[in-house]
Amino acid sequence: AADLIKLSEKEPETYAKVWENFGAVIKEGLYEAPEKRDDLFKLARFVTTTHPEGGRSLADVVKDFKTGQSAIYYLTGDDAARIATSPQLEGFRARDIEVLLLSDPVDAFWVSTAAGFDGKSFKSVTQGSSDLKAIPLKDGETAPGAEVDGKTATLIAALKTTLEGAVADVRASDRLSESAACLVAADHAMDRRLERILAMGGQAPTSKPVLEINPGHPLVKKLAERQTEGDARDLVADAAWLLLDEARLRDGEPPTDAAAFAKRLARVMEKALG
Repeated sequence: AADLIKLSEKEPETYAKVWENFGAVIKEGLYEAPEKRDDLFKLARFVTTTHPEGGRSLADVVKDFKTGQSAIYYLTGDDAARIATSPQLEGFRARDIEVLLLSDPVDAFWVSTAAGFDGKSFKSVTQGSSDLKAIPLKDGETAPGAEVDGKTATLIAALKTTLEGAVADVRASDRLSESAACLVAADHAMDRRLERILAMGGQAPTSKPVLEINPGHPLVKKLAERQTEGDARDLVADAAWLLLDEARLRDGEPPTDAAAFAKRLARVMEKALG
């Protein structure tokens, strides 16, 4: 390992070829040989939101931490290019925070058991509450989401009632700036991708996700206004399930009920077309 570390530091282009051929083996070691993890972390290279071509070391990522940042953020998924478009990343991009895009199956396992690197913990962008408010926005960026007013609070309560049994909670998001909604794991729940992997193998039950909505999104604002109208109850109910299913689709999951999804979508489109 020592020779490889020297090679990675002195001849990064040569080492890039080594990583291309043997990176998968090194990643397996991150999970299967935790006692060697410190050395293996120095060898590991990653695709990130700011470097989609890959080649980023954890030392590079930590060196480029933003003011107020205390954790190495990551997102797991099946394909780095697809997860790079995940709505959960919007608030991180607004702050130019680099996020590891972990698309190998073993990634979901080693990152969940790793204590950290260089004194920095690993934190999933799809798990628990976001702590982004402590990190300044990029110049010219506005804060994702918006303050929750009374109408939005009432809408959130209505969404919770409608989706009871399907989600653990509905709450306003500070990690969304463009999308209307996204799904995250509850504060103390397992990372959603790791949970899905284990559930497919019959090793863990699937927990209910948290639906986060963006109070500043035009759709959410419109729903908050319309909910007080006499004929809006059914519309808000349909919208609640459509928001949930859209968030599931963005995460690469099917709708909760494909037939019901199609019917709700048709009803909403009919109302929109008058």
